[in-house]
Amino acid sequence: MSPTFRALRNPNYRLYLAGSVVSNTGTWMQRVAQDWLVLHLPGNSGTELGITTGLQFLPILLLSPYAGVIADRFPKRRLMQLTQATMAFTSLLLGLIAVLGVAQTWHVYVLALLFGVGAAFDTPARQAFVSEMVGPDDLTNAVGLNSASFNAARIVGPAVAGLMIGALGGGPEATGWVILINAFSYLAVIWQLERMDVTLLQSPKRRPREPGMLVEGVRYVRSQPKMILILVIVFFAGTFGMNFQITSALMATEVFGKGAGEFGLLGSAMAVGSLTAALLNARRTRIRLRLVIVAGVAFGLAEIVAGLLPTYLTFALFAPVIGFFALTMLNSANATMQTESDPALRGRVMALYFTVVMGGTPLGAPVIGWIGQHLGARWTLVVGGALCVVGVLLAVAIYERLRRGSDAGIEARDDAVLALR
Repeated sequence: MSPTFRALRNPNYRLYLAGSVVSNTGTWMQRVAQDWLVLHLPGNSGTELGITTGLQFLPILLLSPYAGVIADRFPKRRLMQLTQATMAFTSLLLGLIAVLGVAQTWHVYVLALLFGVGAAFDTPARQAFVSEMVGPDDLTNAVGLNSASFNAARIVGPAVAGLMIGALGGGPEATGWVILINAFSYLAVIWQLERMDVTLLQSPKRRPREPGMLVEGVRYVRSQPKMILILVIVFFAGTFGMNFQITSALMATEVFGKGAGEFGLLGSAMAVGSLTAALLNARRTRIRLRLVIVAGVAFGLAEIVAGLLPTYLTFALFAPVIGFFALTMLNSANATMQTESDPALRGRVMALYFTVVMGGTPLGAPVIGWIGQHLGARWTLVVGGALCVVGVLLAVAIYERLRRGSDAGIEARDDAVLALR
């Protein structure tokens, strides 16, 4: 088997990946449809879109650390089936009210928040579950293939959603049919999880409830300088640079004067670069910390360039570059966090990771939306990219300080041991 696809030799992982492709396609369709719905409700603008995005990711910021404790205490397969059903239900409600033409902005706000609750508990369980399906030798490859499937769906989903919305009239009601498709796509994951051979899963021993489990995870991450560096980089990227739902929507509609089809194609164009990066990363057997740093700087600079491009065509052609560096940064960061973490703490480690990378969105999305409304859509990319570069530089400075402090502590301990002899 090709090194790019070596994790597929595991039958449980094959089932998982097949279900994920279907569900991810539906998810990307809903993202486009939800953004289009918000922008086309009366009186709405970039601010309302930013609030919607922020509310959807707010539970990740608030609940993910606790969700990591749950992921380490309960069977992840069953937990994921529950979270997938929760997200399916909220998508079903949103799709129905949109189709019926009764959707209001506050409806979208509430359902986006409830959807985020399901995602907050799903994400750490799903990330940590990968290591239970495949062995340590295939973990980096599996993370890369997960990203590849996610971005393959990102190519298809936005394009299909944009074409469907346009074909159905382009109004708020048209978005409801797209969202309903996503609601049923979650059944693919639930079914594939049910079909797995549990005897092949490498599940760590379940831990009973103990006081201080959350604090234990935080202390563990704080003791790892590599993890701190990664968390600072992805915080700035997730908070200020990766608000693609807002920036692409505003660039397509306000700067270039395009419709739903062209907006959806921007997401697909960006995913071409992300898919390329995912497949390249899947071939790696080892991730160097330098890759996270370089990709973070390149991503920030690419966003600045994108904000200055003059036409829709140049923006669309450059979008794969943004996707390539964004995915390279996130994929290498994700793989490093998983391979460096203690298996018994992996759920909590990945929960903290996603709290940072996605939980910053509620803080950054309204800010980016406000910038787009008052300063112009181009500034959302220029400011966001510049802050990403600043974040990488800050992360490197913090890492060097922590590493020197750790080395000094080791030397002091060794000196004390020698003095006692």
